[in-house]
Amino acid sequence: MNSTKRAYNFNAGPSALPIEVIQKAQEELVNYNHSGMSIMEMSHRSKDYEAVHNDAIARLKSLYSIPDNYEVLFLQGGGSLQFTMVPMNFLNSDQTASYILTGSWSEKAFKEAKLFGQIREAASTKDNDYRNIPALEEIQFSQTDSYVHITSNNTIYGTQWKDFPQTGGVPLVADMSSDILSKPVDVSNFGIIYAGAQKNLGPSGVTVVIIRKDLLEKANTNIPTLLKYSTHAEANSLYNTPPTFGIYMLGEVLKWVEEKGGLEAIESNNEEKAKLIYDVIDCSNGFYYGHAHSESRSLMNITFRVSDENLEKQFLAEAREAGFIGLNGHRSVGGCRASTYNAVPYETCKALADFMVAFQNKNS
Repeated sequence: MNSTKRAYNFNAGPSALPIEVIQKAQEELVNYNHSGMSIMEMSHRSKDYEAVHNDAIARLKSLYSIPDNYEVLFLQGGGSLQFTMVPMNFLNSDQTASYILTGSWSEKAFKEAKLFGQIREAASTKDNDYRNIPALEEIQFSQTDSYVHITSNNTIYGTQWKDFPQTGGVPLVADMSSDILSKPVDVSNFGIIYAGAQKNLGPSGVTVVIIRKDLLEKANTNIPTLLKYSTHAEANSLYNTPPTFGIYMLGEVLKWVEEKGGLEAIESNNEEKAKLIYDVIDCSNGFYYGHAHSESRSLMNITFRVSDENLEKQFLAEAREAGFIGLNGHRSVGGCRASTYNAVPYETCKALADFMVAFQNKNS
C-alpha cells in the first residue's frame, strides 16, 4: 500500500477518480455553496444545481472545442443503453448501418442494432482474437448507410483506434466510454460520440452524448419519449431528474483536466504512464507478453499475460497483497489488465512497473 493509504487502483470501471476531486466533494458534501444542503439533496430545477449542470456542459464543450452545431447531453443507462438508442433513433427496418467489430462491446452494440434494421460488418478482427484494430483500407461500408459505428477503445482486449475512419457523408458514431477525455479529438469528424462516465469522466451513473444537431432533425419520431435524443436536447438534459451528483462530479473532473493543462497534457501523461508498463512487458524476454499488437495498443487498458499459468496466479495474488487492485483480466478472457485511466497517477504506474520487474527477477 502506498504512503497515502490509497490503493494502487487499476480497476477497469468504475475506476480511479482524481484525489483532488474526491477531497473537494468531501468538503462540499454536506453543505454545497452555503445552501445548507448537499448537492444530492437539491432540486434539479434549483439555480444552484442548474449552474453546476450548465457549467459542466460548457467545460466539456471548451475542452473538446465542440462546434456550435452539436448538443451535449447528460443521460442515464450507461453506454449500453446507447447500443439501443442509436439504432432506435437512426435506423429504420429498411435501412442499413455498418459496424466495425473490435471487441466484446462492439459485438453487443452490433447485436442490439439487429433488432431495428439491416446490419453490415464493415470490418472485424474477431478471427485474430481482437488483437488489433482494422487497417483503414480494410473497412467496407456504403455511402447509403445510416451510420458507421465504432468502439474507440476496447477495455477487454486492450486495443485502441489511433486514426479514425473517414466516412464522408455517413455519420460516424463512436462509443468512447473508455477513452473519452484521454486525448484531443476532432469532434467534427463524428455524428455522435457517447460515453459512460465511469472511466475518465466521473462516477458511474452519467452517460455523455455529443450529437450533431442536424441528426436530431432526421431521427425517428415514433419511439418512446425518453429514448428520443431530441427530448433531452430540447430540455437541456433536464426532461426528467438527471443524476445530479454524478454530473457535479463530472464537472469537477473537467475542472481537474483544465488545471492539468487540458487534453494535450493529459494525453502526454497517459503516454508516459503506459510506456512504463509496456516497456517492462517488452523487455521481459517473454516472461510477460501482451495481447494487443503493438500498433493497436491501448493507452487506457494494458492487457498482458505471465508466461506460466501458475506464476500468473501467483503474480495476481502477490499484487493484491502489495496493494494493487483490479489487475485481473476480464472474466471472459482472463490474464492481467492494468487500466491506466486519466486519474491513475504516474507514481501508481511506476509502482506496478517496479513490482513486475521484481516479480520477474524473483521467479525467472
